[in-house]
Amino acid sequence: MTKILILGAHGRIACAATDLFLAEPRAKLTLYLRNAHRLRRHENLARVVEGDVLDFGALKAAMAGQDVVYANLNGPLEQMARNIVKAMVATGVKRLIFVSSMGIYDEVPGQRYRSILDPYRDAAKVIEASDLDYTILRPAWLNDRDEVDYGTTQKGQPFCNPGGVVSRKSVAHLIVQLALNPSLDVRCSLGVHKAA
Repeated sequence: MTKILILGAHGRIACAATDLFLAEPRAKLTLYLRNAHRLRRHENLARVVEGDVLDFGALKAAMAGQDVVYANLNGPLEQMARNIVKAMVATGVKRLIFVSSMGIYDEVPGQRYRSILDPYRDAAKVIEASDLDYTILRPAWLNDRDEVDYGTTQKGQPFCNPGGVVSRKSVAHLIVQLALNPSLDVRCSLGVHKAA
């Protein structure tokens, strides 16, 4: 049994990942979000914890005993990343899956996204400087198609199909694979795009 803590559990990718995890008998979920009432439908299927990632005490308490932390957040991302890393070190949890954005390494040909991506860049730097077994995901534009169809690129490679979109379900599928296969793409940053 793999115990997985989902931070930002009400997000659209996180909800898609939750549905996939709940169909997987090897996964045991803790759903962490600011407003727990949003996930009442999952109360009998997963542990639901109300808390803020910026509240170190609450985050650390929710993280204790977990095997994997999956974070899909918005807001002050660098500060959140620092809190996540600190709590993971304090609790001995090593595996982190962190959803970021395409373009943080200027890997999208012909595009230069500056200030809008700075929070994602800064959070990625915090994670990459840690000793955690992290995987950073940098998805392309997203849609809600009911399909699993994606490819990945490594940090330093040009982003494939930068004008295209990938389904949230595809990103969620990759998250489930990474969580349940802890040695997969460790200390990597993956661009995620629709398969060409």
